Amino acid sequence: MAARVAQRDTAERYLFVDRDSVGNPATQADWTAKRLVWVPSERHGFEAASLREERGDEVLVELAENGRQVLVPKHEVQKMNPPKFSKVEDMAELTCLNEASVLHNLKDRYYSGLIYTYSGLFCVVINPYKNLPIYTEQIVEMYRGKKRHEMPPHIYAISEAAYRSMLQDREDQSILCTGESGAGKTENTKKVIQYLAHVASSHKARKEQSVPVRVQLRRPGTGHPWGGWVLPAG
Repeated sequence: MAARVAQRDTAERYLFVDRDSVGNPATQADWTAKRLVWVPSERHGFEAASLREERGDEVLVELAENGRQVLVPKHEVQKMNPPKFSKVEDMAELTCLNEASVLHNLKDRYYSGLIYTYSGLFCVVINPYKNLPIYTEQIVEMYRGKKRHEMPPHIYAISEAAYRSMLQDREDQSILCTGESGAGKTENTKKVIQYLAHVASSHKARKEQSVPVRVQLRRPGTGHPWGGWVLPAG
């Protein structure tokens, strides 16, 4: 039992944000005093800087990384969100929804081991290129029967929402996995199937279900099938 609890605690660090490190009043005060913004960077894409003064169509900023002052075109400056939005689970909640803030939030979460992030109805996944302990039966049970907002972002939450909608509405449901080569489409598709196979074959699911679950995979943009599975109704 102790080993299972330890495994779950280890897994949860890859799912839940450490709220104690977010929203620190001192960090909030520092953000306000420095008037932090995002400016373009050849090295980082965007980097944090403090607004110093406006000079016509340009602004003088001080780069947070090295303290160097540079002039930047005003239209290239992007607002930075308050610290309370650090590592936010759904980027639709950001006060300032711009390219720099979205990329920073994804990077910040990824470096903390949080590879799943919602963007409204979508779930953005960044491939960690290593195995994470967040796909066990214990984690499946954590998400089973839960609404999306009740749990941190995960492919299981998407699968659960589709599965419950299928049972309640008696209509086909689709989960579309898209991305560049190597992004993790195949692996996430496997996780969808793993989740559906588990919940559809459980004792509770056998009582609820009157029709089998059919999983059909199709190649994006072609409609040609990859393959399909029928999960028993019990």
